[in-house]
Amino acid sequence: FKQRMTSETVSENVEEVDDTLPPEDCFTVEALKIIKEAQQQHGLRHGDFQRYRGYCARRIRRLRKSLNFPQGNKHRNVPKKITLEHLTDARFLYLPLVEAERAWSQAMQLKSEANTEPRKKFHMSSRLKKAVQHSQEFVKLTSSDKCDARTKLEAQAYDSWINGTLKFELGKWKQAIEDFTNAKTIYEKLASALSEDVRILYTQRVEEISPNIRYCAYNIGDETAMNDLVQMRLKSGGMGEAMASKLDELIAQTREKQAASFSELQWRGRTVPVGNEQVRAFLLNLQESEKELQETEDTESKVSIYESLLKECIEALQVMRDELKGDPHFKAAQRGQTLEGKVSNGQYLHTHITYSKLTKTIERNLIMIETMKEKLKRGEDGEDGRKARPQDLARLYDIIIQSASEIPQLPGLEEDDALSQEISGQIQGYRAFRCFFIAQTYATAKKWKETIALYEKVLLYADKAIAELKSLPASTENKVMKTKLEELKKEVDGLKYSSHASSILEVEDVTTKVGAVSLNNKPLIDRLEEYVDDAKVNSKKANLANFPPDFQPVQCKPLFFDLALNHVDLPSLESKVETNQKGKPSGITGLVKGWLWGGKK
Repeated sequence: FKQRMTSETVSENVEEVDDTLPPEDCFTVEALKIIKEAQQQHGLRHGDFQRYRGYCARRIRRLRKSLNFPQGNKHRNVPKKITLEHLTDARFLYLPLVEAERAWSQAMQLKSEANTEPRKKFHMSSRLKKAVQHSQEFVKLTSSDKCDARTKLEAQAYDSWINGTLKFELGKWKQAIEDFTNAKTIYEKLASALSEDVRILYTQRVEEISPNIRYCAYNIGDETAMNDLVQMRLKSGGMGEAMASKLDELIAQTREKQAASFSELQWRGRTVPVGNEQVRAFLLNLQESEKELQETEDTESKVSIYESLLKECIEALQVMRDELKGDPHFKAAQRGQTLEGKVSNGQYLHTHITYSKLTKTIERNLIMIETMKEKLKRGEDGEDGRKARPQDLARLYDIIIQSASEIPQLPGLEEDDALSQEISGQIQGYRAFRCFFIAQTYATAKKWKETIALYEKVLLYADKAIAELKSLPASTENKVMKTKLEELKKEVDGLKYSSHASSILEVEDVTTKVGAVSLNNKPLIDRLEEYVDDAKVNSKKANLANFPPDFQPVQCKPLFFDLALNHVDLPSLESKVETNQKGKPSGITGLVKGWLWGGKK
């Protein structure tokens, strides 16, 4: 394709950057470095285009104020154009650059909102056209003799990139690929001419432009471009989330066109028509992801592919729920009920998508488990900064068991005995692994009785799983599961006896220590018949005897109780008591009564 600037011209200008020193009154504007630092510090690290746009507006206002170059006053706006005569300060060159960035950031914000409001695409196009105008003004100003060769190249590359972005959004693929190729060529030449600490920015810029070029080539008619995009996505594990999300977006747009020919689905002996475009795109992506996962070996890339696939799966499930609102079988399934008869095609398709979600979740967790096992062996830290622990692996296996248990209960799969038997064998195997890591957790805490009991449970689950898997038809997954279970049994056999020995040794150590401590606490006079190597005996504070001595029990004075007195019959003393004529006892009482009442009759 024809380019705006040939590679030879770019090379000549780059040689000027290397070999010639700019005069003292020449301006140098590192455009890419300026905008990348601003983007990372003001929102674009998290995809917040609104925040970045506000920053650009504030910076333009500060520049105009510091340069005494206002656009009118608070009552009236009077636009002023920057001419070559104004170039007395390098900050005048920042104005069109930041204005282009402000228009571009608003366009990207409108692009994200256009998914739900299609009318905003027109506003997005107008803002990109405005950004192109500012970038062309930037190129015009930097073409003067007051700017050095590097600034001119930076301006031309930025202008080509902005123009390519506009043509890309408008669907003008040939023009877009010309502009992107021109920008890529300039950035590659600049990267080769600059120092290593600055070269990284330009290399990253080239990596950002390359997927757009391949997507444009695919739309022009290059069928190999789709494979190139997939390979870029597989290698984007260390490029950051922004690059990976951009590649996912381009791949999704490419597959939307391929999904037009995808009209029906064959699954477990049943053919179901697929009418929704978004569901078609997801099913096509589901098929392509199998090849991608086989080709890549990087764990982070695999997890990233699974994450993007599960995200699309959730969106496809929401679309199917909206379509099946009036389906009685679907309503009954949502309430936990079942209706007689065959499930509808729509509900069966919903079951297939749910099945895909559960199986892909299990596969992703298994990959994460393998990674954590390696970290656990090496004692490395996990993603959250903590060391990998056996209980974390047990938790992942718990999630896998829960997901696998939901599969046989899906509508349309209740009578599938082969699937139920296969899932049952896998669940028994996952339970064995979960029980193993729970036992490892108890072993870490030196609870040997519980550890030995859990190891016995692991062997029981493993035997059940192997027996069920042997009765199933031979498959790669079943062979891998049986091999892992056999290895687990061998490992558990050794660990079980090791835990038993550790428990015995720990009991003996504790008994010895307790006995030694109890003997050492006794004074020497009380343990003369027992030998203990006690270094304290030769010290100044030797525990020879208790002083003052402890109290000892002695016999107390006896107490006597007259128990026989209660059984003695005493003699009567009535004959010894004097009585008067009336039979009453006499004495001083009778004398007093006689004196008081003697005259009365």
